[in-house]
Amino acid sequence: MQLTFYKYQGTGNDFVLVDNRQEIFDKNNTKLVAQLCDRRFGIGADGFILLENSTISDFKMVYYNADGNTSTMCGNGGRCLVAFAKLLGIIDHKTSFEAIDGLHEASIDEAIVSLKMIDIEAIEQFDDHIFLDSGSPHHITFVKNVGDVNVKITGRKLRFSAPYFEEGSNINFVEQTDKNTFKVRTYERGVEDETLSCGTGVTAVAIASHKARKTISNTVFLDTPGGHLEVSFETDNNRYKNVFLKGAATLVFKGTIDI
Repeated sequence: MQLTFYKYQGTGNDFVLVDNRQEIFDKNNTKLVAQLCDRRFGIGADGFILLENSTISDFKMVYYNADGNTSTMCGNGGRCLVAFAKLLGIIDHKTSFEAIDGLHEASIDEAIVSLKMIDIEAIEQFDDHIFLDSGSPHHITFVKNVGDVNVKITGRKLRFSAPYFEEGSNINFVEQTDKNTFKVRTYERGVEDETLSCGTGVTAVAIASHKARKTISNTVFLDTPGGHLEVSFETDNNRYKNVFLKGAATLVFKGTIDI
C-alpha cells in the first residue's frame, strides 16, 4: 500500500502528517509509526500526526511520539496540523480541533499559527526547578549559559529520575536574555533526544518564568535552536488562562511511501 504523507515543521520541530479521515491508516501499528519517523530507515520526524474526523470540532488530532507511542499534547504539532487543515481546505483562518487534552482554538495568517493551549494552575516550585503540565509534563531549570548544557545526557538523566521514572517528563533548560526573552533547549521524552523546538515546552517556560517573577510581561518571547516563538497569557489569581502559542508552521514536502 502507498501512503501519501506531508512533512511539516514548526521552528525545526518536524512531523509526518497523514489525512486519515477515510481511516486508511492502522492506528495500532506503533512499529510502523516508529519506522516512518526514523531518520535513516523512514521519512524522519520528531512525531507523527493523524488528522481525523471529529463530531465536536473541525477535525481531530491523533499524535504519536517518534518512538511510535501515542502521547500527550504537542504544541508545535498542533500548529502544523492547523496549517495542514487549511491546505486540505477543511478550514479557512479560524478553527477549533479536538486533541488528547481537549478542544483547542487556533487561527492562521499566512504561515503564522496562533494556538490556544490549556489553562494552567498547578505549578510546583522547587529550589532548583519548576514543574508544570502545559498539555505535556515539563521540568524547567534556569541556567546561566544554556549553550554549555549537554542537553542529551543531562536531560535523559532527569527524564527518568524520581518522581518521573518510566513515564518521564520533558526537560527544559532556560537562559534569560532580556526582561521578557528566554533561550530554551528541550529534551523530549519519546524522541529521547534534544529537539530544535518544543511548543508545550516553551509554553511551560513562559508560564514558569512569570510565576517565578523572572518577567512581569504577559507576552514572552522564546528563542529555540529552531527559531522564535511567542507565548501570551492572562492571569486570574493563580490560574493562567487564554494561553496562546504563536509561530510559523510550514510545509516542507509532500510524498508517498510504501507501507
